[in-house]
Amino acid sequence: MRDGVAPSYLWIDDTAPAAALPFLVARFPDIGEAVWRDRMARHDVVDGTGAVLGPNSTLRRGTRIWYYREIEAETPIPFEEQILFQDAHLLVVDKPHFLPTTPGGRFLHESLLVRLKNKLGIAQLTPIHRLDRETAGVVVFSLREESRGAYQSLFQKRSVDKVYEALAAPLPGRTFPFTHVSRMVEGTPFFRMQEEAGEPNSETRIEVIEERGALALYRLHPRTGRKHQLRVHMMSIGAPILNDTFYPEALPQGADDFANPLKLLARAIAFDDPLTGQRRRFESARTL
Repeated sequence: MRDGVAPSYLWIDDTAPAAALPFLVARFPDIGEAVWRDRMARHDVVDGTGAVLGPNSTLRRGTRIWYYREIEAETPIPFEEQILFQDAHLLVVDKPHFLPTTPGGRFLHESLLVRLKNKLGIAQLTPIHRLDRETAGVVVFSLREESRGAYQSLFQKRSVDKVYEALAAPLPGRTFPFTHVSRMVEGTPFFRMQEEAGEPNSETRIEVIEERGALALYRLHPRTGRKHQLRVHMMSIGAPILNDTFYPEALPQGADDFANPLKLLARAIAFDDPLTGQRRRFESARTL
């Protein structure tokens, strides 16, 4: 692990031998030849035995290549996470808006996982679930591989109670609480979701906590965990979440507007600990 970043790897499944440099340039077209040459010169590209790979090194089927992902001029996220709880098995963190849970796209060091690995030095740290980059709130991490599966199974079996809060327009005439169910599928563009007719696969219970002038504060209880579920469901009932740049319309993507985050917060998570049987509940200290 280097500065909180674990090395990435890929297996070679091509049947014909190939030279390392042209293979990597073809495999990763967004990374230029000069970048791979520089990484190789720094001995940052190796095979599964740890042998350094050069531009002309021969790759054969079954070879595993290890390398470090790098991003130039990564945009800093000017908000800090807070640790809510830590024991021998779990780490619970209060994530800020705009910070991705794991590396992806244009974010590497500015991700919650890499920040925490860098600060705590725990190489096995792994998120048990994830929040959208735009969403703030409670995220649970595993510290040990031997107990990780027991906690992951809670989410797979829907044995975790999750509570979110959102700010959106009020819905006069609507009776609360109520449950919204729908069938969600991948939409257009590729990063959006949409609803369609058919067997429901998503469910959210929606309550109103209070009205705040032209807005209302909602409490959301997702019974399923579809991508963008809460954002799509709130849009569907006529109350898209404040400052949502994906729904109801995908706005042009530019620099983040740090003054206007998506008003969606993962307020709390609760579950029966699979190791101790103890009821655990963790709550965000953030507000909308």
